[in-house]
Amino acid sequence: MINLIGTYECKIDVKGRLLLPVNLKKQLGDHVNESFIVRRSVFQNCLELHPFSEWKLTMEKINKLNKFVKKNNDFIRMYNAGVRIVDLDSNGRLLIPKDLSKIYFSNNEIVLTSAINIVEIWDKKQYENLINNSADDFADLSESVMGNQAEDVS
Repeated sequence: MINLIGTYECKIDVKGRLLLPVNLKKQLGDHVNESFIVRRSVFQNCLELHPFSEWKLTMEKINKLNKFVKKNNDFIRMYNAGVRIVDLDSNGRLLIPKDLSKIYFSNNEIVLTSAINIVEIWDKKQYENLINNSADDFADLSESVMGNQAEDVS
């Protein structure tokens, strides 16, 4: 499993290509030679970039769902809506599909931010609004999610 770190401000060129930052490519290691999956986020108004090896792990979990249960079938359809395979070109750029770019980005300024084993791709203004407007709630969220963790007293 990959553990990515960092937030990067980037631009998409006029052809819809995104140059991956050097520090992010270093963290991805050999995964930069794989394909990537671009998909809509389930919970946020952004895109997700999955290294193909990480995507395969997710698909293994999803493939265990019984497809003859309607809610599972509906989930699979919605989860895979808009999924695209993209590859880095020889200059280290990813082509963001135009239909997804039109929906998620108001201009060419974006933010890439790590989400453990994937990268979220945000419209810069939306990302800044989310982070700035969520600051007060983050303390409560942190306590709720991490506050009940047992401490290691070894």
